[in-house]
Amino acid sequence: MKGMSSFGRWLLLGWVAAGVASLPRAAYADDSEPYRRAACDAPDHATRLQASAAAAGDDQAAAYWLDGRTLRWPGKPADGRYRLHYSEHATLVAARGRKVAGADGHMALARAAAPLPPALAERFRFVPAGADLVVGAADAKRLPHWLRGQVLLVQEDAAGRVLDSTALQLPGALDDLYAAAAGLPDLSASVAGGATTFRLWAPTAQAVAVCLYSSGDAPAQAVHDLVRDANTGAWSWRTPDDLSGRYYAYLVDVYVRGLGIVRNRVTDPYSVSLTTDSRRSYVADLDAPALKPEGWDAAPRPDRVRTQTDMAIYELHVRDFSLGDASVPAAHRGKYLAFTDTASAGMRHLRALSEAGMTDVHLLPVFDIATIPETGCVTPDVPDAPPDSEAQQAAVMAVAARDCFNWGYDPYHFNAPEGSYASDAADGARRIVEFRRMVMALNAIGLRVGMDVVYNHTTTSGQAATSVLDRIVPGYYQRLDGSGVVERSTCCDNTATEHAMMAKLMVDSAELWARHYRIDSFRFDLMGHQPRAAMEALKRRVDAATGRDVQLIGEGWNFGEVADGARFVQASQLSLNGSGIGTFSDRTRDALRGGGPADGGEALVKEQGWLNGLVYAPNAMADAGRPREDLLKAADMVRVGLAGTLRDYPLHTWDGRTTPLREIDYKGQPAGYASQPGEAVNYADNHDNQTLFDINVFKLPRDTSAADRARVQVLGMAVTAFSQGVAYFHAGIETLRSKSLDRNSYDSGDWFNRLDWTYRDNFFGTGLPPAGDNADHWPLMRPLLADAAIKPGAADIAFARDAFLDLLRIRASSALFRLDDADEVKRRLRFPNSGAGQNPLVVVGHLDGAGLAGAGFREILYFVNVSPEAQRLALPEEAGKRWRLHPVHRSVRAADARSLRHGAYDARGGRFTVPARTAMVYVLE
Repeated sequence: MKGMSSFGRWLLLGWVAAGVASLPRAAYADDSEPYRRAACDAPDHATRLQASAAAAGDDQAAAYWLDGRTLRWPGKPADGRYRLHYSEHATLVAARGRKVAGADGHMALARAAAPLPPALAERFRFVPAGADLVVGAADAKRLPHWLRGQVLLVQEDAAGRVLDSTALQLPGALDDLYAAAAGLPDLSASVAGGATTFRLWAPTAQAVAVCLYSSGDAPAQAVHDLVRDANTGAWSWRTPDDLSGRYYAYLVDVYVRGLGIVRNRVTDPYSVSLTTDSRRSYVADLDAPALKPEGWDAAPRPDRVRTQTDMAIYELHVRDFSLGDASVPAAHRGKYLAFTDTASAGMRHLRALSEAGMTDVHLLPVFDIATIPETGCVTPDVPDAPPDSEAQQAAVMAVAARDCFNWGYDPYHFNAPEGSYASDAADGARRIVEFRRMVMALNAIGLRVGMDVVYNHTTTSGQAATSVLDRIVPGYYQRLDGSGVVERSTCCDNTATEHAMMAKLMVDSAELWARHYRIDSFRFDLMGHQPRAAMEALKRRVDAATGRDVQLIGEGWNFGEVADGARFVQASQLSLNGSGIGTFSDRTRDALRGGGPADGGEALVKEQGWLNGLVYAPNAMADAGRPREDLLKAADMVRVGLAGTLRDYPLHTWDGRTTPLREIDYKGQPAGYASQPGEAVNYADNHDNQTLFDINVFKLPRDTSAADRARVQVLGMAVTAFSQGVAYFHAGIETLRSKSLDRNSYDSGDWFNRLDWTYRDNFFGTGLPPAGDNADHWPLMRPLLADAAIKPGAADIAFARDAFLDLLRIRASSALFRLDDADEVKRRLRFPNSGAGQNPLVVVGHLDGAGLAGAGFREILYFVNVSPEAQRLALPEEAGKRWRLHPVHRSVRAADARSLRHGAYDARGGRFTVPARTAMVYVLE
């Protein structure tokens, strides 16, 4: 068998396991063209060429390669006898008490004579102590070849009998041996000068070939071997022909732990487009005129974001935006092209937001998604049932796996647009052109386009059909635990962006979107699972590639196997200060909403927040003896967000102290963590958890009127609009969006994720939400959903919408709401009515515009009153000033007449009357 090429190896096996078919002898006995084309067209995505023997230790990888010569076996004594055993065809048997059988060779290992170099020790600080071992200099030359087969680390007794054995985790060795791969410019199918080059990084593969197809469903026309570069571990094949418009897949022969030598037919992880359901990759030159909409190169870009704090972001799902919009042609609903229907109700809404001051639309994931059928998806038949019925969710969930909806946090190919949003998923060109048409349409109404990106996990790993990376370089791209099992703390199969080539894929991908699709900013899902260094490298690359400042924000949550810097310095809230990268701040979010996002049971109701009644308007489940101190603390936490969550901002706190925000406690962490205001992203509502309207349904007193519920919603939007930092708004927050109390609508179908641009319905009371995440709370939900008095009318929705537009106009009217320097915030922002003597029902902010370009006003004074009653405040320092309501409030089209009619200012004593549940702004012009 050693004399046979890797494509000709076979072993007659009589079973199928783990989705991997065995090869019958007659069909694959040679490397003939028909044989190889058959592999390209076989129904199974993988074929086992040779099964691994039942080797003790092969089911785990408890040892680590630290670099190209050094390894560690945690918990083992350094003075033991250790060997590496190798088999090209995965025939090793390492039974305890017996000598290793089936080996093609072995290497004796020496005890490491010196401590690890500091950089190596730092990288692998999470690996417990044990035996640090070194491969001899002569043997080290064989390692690159050995790592392409089966290798076991064996602890032996003096007679060479097995005491213990394990496989090894490869990333440390691969990053060292193939460090040059990080500099490869094109890991993809690239077209240049009329020629086409295919390049794939697969350093542990035994052979790689590319299958070529004339279309997305035609049989293979040809199959070509790729040639391996020993320096980078990349394989390539070049043809002098321009193969643009053709489709391809790779055949990768590779050792898979626990299976043996497997031939994987796999798409390109760098695919720029694909055919239906991602079955084949698409060859494309993204600079080709045929892939550019008319006017693409000359289309103007919005130039309205000077610094990160200028951003006001609208978070939007492509399908939600237009699916229910009857003013959009039926063929465009739920698609990229809906954004090109400029006269539609949805586009008129976005245009109004843009004109008022919204700067960016952030699209929930629009890269290739694994869990949305790109053709033939099912639309559930939802019955007309009572508002508290289980019937609606039962109908939705019966087809959830086959319907057309998903949030999209299930990445399949990071560099390709999602096909279900294209007019024809089978045509690899369509999704590219139509995505660009969407960007052009949004840019044309003054909105920049941002992407929600998910590099922290893959949908699957191992040999699963939707696993791409792990079927090309098994055990490299995913983050593994101490036994070699993929970590899943992110919900799915975690990636390891601390490894050089996974970091490269992330950086290369972001550059592609920014350069070829004009993406202006990125929101990173679970960014805290990525290294700060990788994020900073990404920032440098995308800025250099585009010649502009591409803003980065993300979820900086600190949890899982990487928590508290266990493996690297994270891109998390507390670790990113000074980087200029923004993270979502949960400080004010939780203070406004009450409790936390994981609350359940009675806590979902009784843990009220500053917006919805904490202490001052208790609901039926609230603790009767809740101390006023809790309300005071919540008001201070609202001020934390208004001050940009800045570490060094000094606040006069409820207990009479003046302290920097970093010394205020927030659930055991510093309340202030940002070095600059652009590092904080402020929000009261986003796609995760219950909408703001729905959380207030739980927490506001039951008898709160629909009109007052709308006013409370506006107050939440006002705090975000007035806060220093990035302003972030969930689509529909301004139309009182409800998901019928669903706490997690990622797979709840179109029914629970609707938007209505006619402003007649917010979809509250459209059935109990899906049982999976909500059934435990159905008893709490039923009476609420059945209460018709809670549901807003068209007038309530219109009020919230128009009040939101006013808030955007106010934020856009002055650079004082968008200060980009921490020292400027400290100098210009103060909080009257703070400290020990404060009225915690009203938060007041004063902004000094003296000498600031773009301030628009000499001074600004804003008020947010959450009380159901008017509040009167004496601010002696404001006495004698000629305060007037902001011009937006004085306009004839002002949404909230309450400020003008019932707000008052007495200059003699600096006394202000703030109407009930009102946000209002005064200015000195």
